[in-house]
Amino acid sequence: MTRTQERHSGSNRAGFIRLLGITTMLAGMASPALAADDQATAAAEEEKGFEEIIVTATRTATSIQKVPISMQALSADTLQQRSVKGLTDFAQLIPSVSFAGLGPGRTEVYFRGIVPAGGAYPATGYYLDDISINVNGLPDVHVYDVERIEALSGPQGTLFGAGSLAGTIRVITNKPKIGEFSGGMDLEANKFGKGDYGGQAQGFINIPISETLAIRAMGYYRKEGGYVDNVPNNGLFNDGRPAVLALGDDNPLTSFTLNNARQAKNNYNSIDEVGGRLSLLWEPVEGWSFNPQITAQRQISLGYFGFDPKVGDLQVHDYDDTRQDDKWYQAQATINGHIGDFDVVSATGYFRRNIKLLNDYTYYTVAYDSFGPGYESYLQFFDKSGCTGSGATLRCSKLLNPTQYYSGNRNEYIFTQELRFKTPSSWPVDITFGGFYQFQKNEINDNYATRGLGDVAGYTESGGGDRADFATSFGVPVDQGGSMILGTPAVKGEAFYLAEQDRRTRDYALFAEGHYNITPTLKLTGGIRYFWTELNVVGFAGVAASAQNVRSSVAATLQPGGCPTPLSATERLTCFNTNFSRPDHQLIYREQGETHKVALDWQVAPGKMVYANYSTGFRPGGQGRPLRIGGQVYAVAPFRSEDLTNFEIGFKTTWNNIFRFNAAIYLEKWNDLQYSVVVAGAQGAGITGNAGNAEVKGIEFDADLRLGKFTISTSGSYNDGKLKGNFCNFAANATNLTIGQLADCQIGEFVPGNPPTPEVAAADGTRLPRQPKFKGTTQVRYDTTFSKMDLYIQGAANYQTGATQDLNTDLNDLLGNSAGFVSFDFSAGIKKDKWTVDLFIQNAFDRRGILTTNTFCSISICSGSSRNFPIRPQFFGIKFGQRF
Repeated sequence: MTRTQERHSGSNRAGFIRLLGITTMLAGMASPALAADDQATAAAEEEKGFEEIIVTATRTATSIQKVPISMQALSADTLQQRSVKGLTDFAQLIPSVSFAGLGPGRTEVYFRGIVPAGGAYPATGYYLDDISINVNGLPDVHVYDVERIEALSGPQGTLFGAGSLAGTIRVITNKPKIGEFSGGMDLEANKFGKGDYGGQAQGFINIPISETLAIRAMGYYRKEGGYVDNVPNNGLFNDGRPAVLALGDDNPLTSFTLNNARQAKNNYNSIDEVGGRLSLLWEPVEGWSFNPQITAQRQISLGYFGFDPKVGDLQVHDYDDTRQDDKWYQAQATINGHIGDFDVVSATGYFRRNIKLLNDYTYYTVAYDSFGPGYESYLQFFDKSGCTGSGATLRCSKLLNPTQYYSGNRNEYIFTQELRFKTPSSWPVDITFGGFYQFQKNEINDNYATRGLGDVAGYTESGGGDRADFATSFGVPVDQGGSMILGTPAVKGEAFYLAEQDRRTRDYALFAEGHYNITPTLKLTGGIRYFWTELNVVGFAGVAASAQNVRSSVAATLQPGGCPTPLSATERLTCFNTNFSRPDHQLIYREQGETHKVALDWQVAPGKMVYANYSTGFRPGGQGRPLRIGGQVYAVAPFRSEDLTNFEIGFKTTWNNIFRFNAAIYLEKWNDLQYSVVVAGAQGAGITGNAGNAEVKGIEFDADLRLGKFTISTSGSYNDGKLKGNFCNFAANATNLTIGQLADCQIGEFVPGNPPTPEVAAADGTRLPRQPKFKGTTQVRYDTTFSKMDLYIQGAANYQTGATQDLNTDLNDLLGNSAGFVSFDFSAGIKKDKWTVDLFIQNAFDRRGILTTNTFCSISICSGSSRNFPIRPQFFGIKFGQRF
């Protein structure tokens, strides 16, 4: 069974040409200044130019204007001005980044249209300071007391490794300052336009302990109101049909009417979040420092953060509770020092996360009920409390509510150790080299369950009803209009389908990146990274019938394994308590390789640089698990690693102290992209395969213009991503019991399935999904003074074109494309001495820009109940800040 899959959308370019014209206007207004390029002016630029942003993208503190890659940095001031609180807020401000997800703590981010739809590893690196916290479903790091956020476009495989195929995001926190006592607090009250109220309180303090020691602490509490209404269903499904699960026949005993009166509530998708950070800096001797730090957060989110357009704007019909409790902490320690003339950095990190998720899964049941008798067997169960008689006369009248819910309990552990060295400054070449090790463990416990399924009424062929007899038939008897199934319906507890797996990954790497000045203004950069990676999966995923079969899908080798048959009650409890440890329950994948980087940058004049960059990145492959089709177990081949090659040229310039303009043009070649597919006949079960090759052509830019008290800033990204060659579908081969990709998109001896499997899933030239072709933001800010107070007024437009939703064109047609949109943010504030007051409104005109579309199961089955996940609706508030 394929479970929740994220799908994204887009189209519609209307209105964006005018907005794009802003860049042309900026260049035209600045043109008189471009001629003034003498040395005196250049020196003035260096001295009095735009505020310099120092970044550590190359593991060395460098001005962002001198880093020969396309990147953006959001400073602390920008984060405060745009009211950034978390991941989705700052991702929206980075044009090269798109994101998809189901809500807080369930979001993935992507660069330049490199949007994987399968695989075991993320495609974008995600760092908190120097330590990777790269997991699927990124933790929503709270943005407060943060120095900056860096976004590095393109593959960053030399210095940042396997998780940085498409790019890297780094959240850089403020560190303790020795000899300085300071602190501050910030209060906020806010409200969604038609939704609920919220607010947050946060503060920080920096305390010098001695001449060599200081600590810094941050803490916050955040409450965000909801804006999605779970409305009463009034006896109807979301598409207007009567809300009755007919279970394939007209027998009233096998029908169930849905009612969500208990769950119905307005503004039900609220967030409660609390967290903090404690950091210590010790400089025992000159040239050495020790910086341990711990960050912890807990976020409880209720309800769905998408809506069902068939129900209404920002409305859903949910029939069970939806709640996520996301707790994590990260402990890290960084040591900076020197051994002889070599600088040395040791970075150690430990990340621990627990996610408990409860999710309504009713529409999965609804989708399968619509298929009729062939799919009803596990939906028809009677509660024992409604049964009379015994043996052959046993009759039951109380149907168990057949709708499903999902419950998950996931534990994530990451240990990271990196050791870096830098050559002495006296050397003619500047080289950073070192080693990296990371161990990840992900404990997956996912239950797709029906309430009460663990204690249903049963029938044996002899007429008995003993729950301990596992040859028992469960469900509605045939003579009552049902279709009983053999064996217990639940794998474990109330779960009809479960996954209990331990995934362990180990990554090792040796890397080096160096810079050599060919001339005082021409610099060559080269880098290489050797890597070794291993993925080990132990455990089970399936239904009771799979678990009881000796050739269960839990046996990766297809050798006898799984649970013994027949099962006693004791054996069943032992065997079904999975997370197996036997060798025949393991999936193991190993890979090694290397990535490269070469860049050449020329400092044409002070404040003006051009560069060319070649870089590669990779994402490891993995081992596929077997599938059961028509009573047979089919082997699934491993999916290959994917690699990305980036060719980029660009420039970074500052002109006469009033205009800054950076741009890059690039071509990215993406090979063996990993993609999740649903195989015909496998009852919705999915695998990951390689869909072929693709390429992305794009342009990125950012510009700032100062005109007296006005500052105009704009940035944007254009990406044209297309498939290169046909994406051939996957199907089952009945001759050798394997699942594979159709050779040259020809069915041949592969089982077509019912309905037949299309030979071509996506043709050559098909647009890559989820990434808008153009995304940008433009901001105009006015700063002045009034009655000895600093005053600002600011407006910003955020805009993007539409996007497709799935690489498979048939599936994309089921959901359609999302439209482009523009939203506007406004803010104003005053500052006097050390206090500030700000007013803000985001999405001022309450535009419903759709970012992603999600289905409850595979699109081909559940597209009728898809939900849209929009940008946040109108949101406004007031903030008060105090520094001391």
